[in-house]
Amino acid sequence: MGEIERVFRAEHGRAVAVLTRVFGDIGVAEDAVADAFVAAVERWPEEGLPPSPAGWIITTARNRAIDRLRREASRADRHAQAVLLHAADEPLPQETGPVADERLRLIFTCCHPALNRPAQVALTLRLLGGLSTAEIARAFLVPEPTMAQRLVRARGKIRDAKIPYRVPEAGDLPGRLRSVLAVVYLVFNEGYAASSGPELTRADLCAEAVRLARLLAELMPDEPEVTGLLALMLLAESRRAARTGADGSLMPLSDQDREHWDPRLIAEGQALVRACLRRNAPGPYQIQAAIQAVHSDAPSAAVTDWSQIVRLYDHLLELDPSPVVALHRAVAVAEVEGPEAGLRLVDAADLPMYHLFHAIRADLLRRLGRTAEAAAAYEAAIALTENAAEKTFLRGRLGALNL
Repeated sequence: MGEIERVFRAEHGRAVAVLTRVFGDIGVAEDAVADAFVAAVERWPEEGLPPSPAGWIITTARNRAIDRLRREASRADRHAQAVLLHAADEPLPQETGPVADERLRLIFTCCHPALNRPAQVALTLRLLGGLSTAEIARAFLVPEPTMAQRLVRARGKIRDAKIPYRVPEAGDLPGRLRSVLAVVYLVFNEGYAASSGPELTRADLCAEAVRLARLLAELMPDEPEVTGLLALMLLAESRRAARTGADGSLMPLSDQDREHWDPRLIAEGQALVRACLRRNAPGPYQIQAAIQAVHSDAPSAAVTDWSQIVRLYDHLLELDPSPVVALHRAVAVAEVEGPEAGLRLVDAADLPMYHLFHAIRADLLRRLGRTAEAAAAYEAAIALTENAAEKTFLRGRLGALNL
């Protein structure tokens, strides 16, 4: 099962993108890919992995979809007939050669202005990243049933509005860019700190998000927020090797061995930040990248310029006045003004469904010597995270309180 899971993580998004182009229908493509992976679970353990697992999935999905549509078309289903006609005119892409734009096409399709922005981003995360509804719900800090309803409505709107599967014209790109960047950023976030599973990170999602950001930077080189997002991800990714110990345990920023940070990614990310500064058109991703650059400049946690980070968060909060930004600003304030000042700001953020809210609050309470309250906050954080590495780390902090 491990190999099938690996193929699913690596190829789900591409398979859905390819089949969407073949059939012109996102719902048909997603169902077909799901059927193909069910077939893989049934056959691969006995027959072994095929020479090209991705090609097997795509070919099987196409055949399953055609069989299903033929059955439906025989019942005078006009939609099925139309999809079959589209598939007949669209050859299956060859396995050889790059298909770099397939996933980008899918992102732009799902980020059509006919959908509201939360629906655009959620649907694309589901199709492109292969994220579960529960994982997407945690990213949006909403209950899983609420997210499930959003996804159903978004798929229905794309189908009913007959939204075409294509990259929009050049003049339409800026209008969709904000949602596209949000998708890429959330794919990266899920890779950087996985919402569930045994490991802290998912390297496959981080790599895919960086690849998409590079592709966007080539497509839209004059958009500073594209540059900013790429810089942000490169600087964060530069620390990935140091974020876990040899046993996979979580290492907080203050405890990381900075010798393990990737100097190549830091240099590239900082160069992009400087390019953004020269443009003097700041946006949220550029400011977040600048915050990451400050961290990457510090040879040790003790000499981090937290005052500069607070100023950057002040600017970010003006552009993006969200409780999550306010929460991260509170962490920086605590480093400058002390844990009591930070705690006041954390409590004002009020994010009861976000495990980091409780984890940060617990750490500040611990630093203030309020151990009973810290223990309750740690327990709340543990209950809200599904990531095993985070749970282990938080339980260790809870046990160290010596109540």
